[in-house]
Amino acid sequence: MRETRADTSRAVVAALLLHALLFALMFAGMWWTRRAAPVSAAGPVIEADLVDPRALSAPMRAALDEPATPPPEPVAEPEPEPVAPPPQPEPEPVPQDSPVEPQPAPQEVLPEPDTRQQERVAAEAEAARRAEREQEERRRQEQADLTERKRQEEAEKQRRLAEQQAKQKEIADRLAKIRAEREKAERAERLAQQRLQQIRDAQARSQASSDSTASPPPGNDGTDPDLLARYIAALNAAIVQNWTRPETVPLGQRCKIVIRQVPGGTVIDADVDPSCPYDDLGRRSIEAAVLKAQPLPYAGFEPVFNRTLILNFQAADR
Repeated sequence: MRETRADTSRAVVAALLLHALLFALMFAGMWWTRRAAPVSAAGPVIEADLVDPRALSAPMRAALDEPATPPPEPVAEPEPEPVAPPPQPEPEPVPQDSPVEPQPAPQEVLPEPDTRQQERVAAEAEAARRAEREQEERRRQEQADLTERKRQEEAEKQRRLAEQQAKQKEIADRLAKIRAEREKAERAERLAQQRLQQIRDAQARSQASSDSTASPPPGNDGTDPDLLARYIAALNAAIVQNWTRPETVPLGQRCKIVIRQVPGGTVIDADVDPSCPYDDLGRRSIEAAVLKAQPLPYAGFEPVFNRTLILNFQAADR
């Protein structure tokens, strides 16, 4: 706290008054010790009552009649030695001449500690420390949760990447399989065309040789249409009897099948023509049905039998 001019003036006046009071007390003490106490010559006051001797009792009169015992002689007391006066304090300097020391700044009064206040402060400090610990624990938990979320997100990302790679591989495998099947179908078609051409050539040669022996009925080119129709119907029925139609193949949908067989109806192989609208499942199922249906109808259809036959199959339920 900063000391003002008014505080300094009040301090100087108080110091002067204090010095004047001390000087007055010292002067009064010196005057009191030099004054001698008066000695009383009369001594103490003696009081007495007048009593009529006749009014006294006999024992008291007898005691009064006895001779008085002389008092002992007083012992002379030694005269007291003169006592030197106590040393007098030196006079203090006049307040006007004494140096005035600067009054130190007053010390701040420290308030007495309040127990309840201390308990409240301690409780607040403990609550603050507890809140800080809880906040630190929440911060660590949030960091752990964030790390766990990042780990899960990374694992999910890896899983999705693996699934995507698996799907791409599956698509690539399907495309490769489709290309292989297409190439196989193209080879089968070329082979079927070649065999069909060979059959046509053989039929032409047979027709040329049969013309010399017998003439066919007029208007049917040497082939019985009813027998050929019955033969095709019998082939379709035999294949349908051994075929389970997939849901992807609609009823009545047609598909060309190249069948290679030997006399008796034993099937060598069966290939679906590339123009067949069936999907992969339908194509494989119809090829399996042809192999399962052997031996194919043969007896009674020898005139229309061909080793390589292109059958226009029609989807139906058995």
